[in-house]
Amino acid sequence: MRPRDLAVTAGFAAAWRVVPAVPERAVYAWGDAVADRVTRADGPGVRVLRANLARAVPADRLAGAVRAGVRSYVRYWLDAFRLPSWSGERIRAPVRTEGMGMLRTALGAGRGVVGALGHLGNWDHAGAWAALELAPVTTVAERLRPEAVYQRFVAYRARLGIEVLPLTGGPPPMPVLAGRLRRGGFVPLLCDRDLSGSGVTVDLLGEPARVAAGPAALAARTGAALHPVTVHYERSTASPNGWGVAVVVHPEVPVTGPGALRQAAQGCADAWSAAIRARPEDWHMLQRVFVADLDPASAP
Repeated sequence: MRPRDLAVTAGFAAAWRVVPAVPERAVYAWGDAVADRVTRADGPGVRVLRANLARAVPADRLAGAVRAGVRSYVRYWLDAFRLPSWSGERIRAPVRTEGMGMLRTALGAGRGVVGALGHLGNWDHAGAWAALELAPVTTVAERLRPEAVYQRFVAYRARLGIEVLPLTGGPPPMPVLAGRLRRGGFVPLLCDRDLSGSGVTVDLLGEPARVAAGPAALAARTGAALHPVTVHYERSTASPNGWGVAVVVHPEVPVTGPGALRQAAQGCADAWSAAIRARPEDWHMLQRVFVADLDPASAP
């Protein structure tokens, strides 16, 4: 293993060991201070975040949205390091849901559900809640490097009750996901970024962007219900650190008819756009997704 990979692996291992041992409010206050330093440093990730948020936030509010966005992103990571130590009640208590009856109805009828998620709020916390409250949860994750870090994340999510399949470097995930859905499972997929190169172009926040078509294709193949799901942070007295998450289920998106896959992807993008405009700080998108940024020659 290369020295850099060794350092990254050791750093993640230390974080999973140390962060849960620090008093909760203290570690989240420290996280805000770290986030503010990262924002001031204005590295590549912060610059990409700023460019993405500029599509959702007026210019006079952009600096504040970026600062709040980096804080939200650091909060997500602190949650990740602490979640394995949380009890079932600690996971459940600070979660507020909207529209969950639609998922319960589909799952109760033995129909699987595909949740089309954006990188919003804390999707791991939402997934852990779903594994406790809804149905078996299976998802797909990008294969990170170094491999040891990826395996740690697989093990971390397994402890939360979430089965993780690799996007690459293993058997194709689609047949396994289809089997889980046909048995009435819940498959939440992060799809506001095209990782495979076979995605579709949609209107996101008023601009062309590339997103994954897999969730719509999976729902069409299995007959599962396709629901956009958005997650955001909100203040909660039920959490020792003062933060909880809201999980919002949006109406089912049809996946049949001419041009159904692109139309379904657009329906999901519409739900994400509304959620991002309402809570821009919780869109943790530090990668390029807009066509104008991916290929300036294709800019409108």
